[in-house]
Amino acid sequence: MDETPAAQLRRIVDRTIAFLEQNGVHDEALGVMREPRGLAKFSAPKLMPAGRVWRLGVLLVDRDGGVYETGDVTRAIEPFRAVTNRSAEAEARRDDRRAAARGKFPEGEVVNHRYLPLAIDDDSLLRGEGPLAVRDGVVIVHWDQRSPGRGSSTLDAYLADRASVLTLD
Repeated sequence: MDETPAAQLRRIVDRTIAFLEQNGVHDEALGVMREPRGLAKFSAPKLMPAGRVWRLGVLLVDRDGGVYETGDVTRAIEPFRAVTNRSAEAEARRDDRRAAARGKFPEGEVVNHRYLPLAIDDDSLLRGEGPLAVRDGVVIVHWDQRSPGRGSSTLDAYLADRASVLTLD
């Protein structure tokens, strides 16, 4: 019997995790934005720790085999005061850095946030929602969703490539 898409994904992700662990590849933090509530509503939002992952291009993978669509990335640092060129995007990035610094992350820690957990069951993979899909019985990843078909490869090749890049010195 052929391997189901979910079993195929699990096998590939497990092999990738083993490779990353064997090679001592540094992982990064996952963070969830917590808006102030109640009496604390006058305080500022914080990015709070939600786990550890490896960033592998458009995918994040945790040690338990969870797979996420990459969102935004910031560092836990207190940003300097901007005096010029204050675009809305630059201010949003500064706010993210500040929120990470307010959370419980070490100074300078890379924090992945606004990520999306991906459903990795057979039905979800066959529907092809998000960056993962199945083509001819093989799990693929769309790494450029703006040009479907051209920006995709097998999950196996994609994760092997992204993991090997993380081991380069």
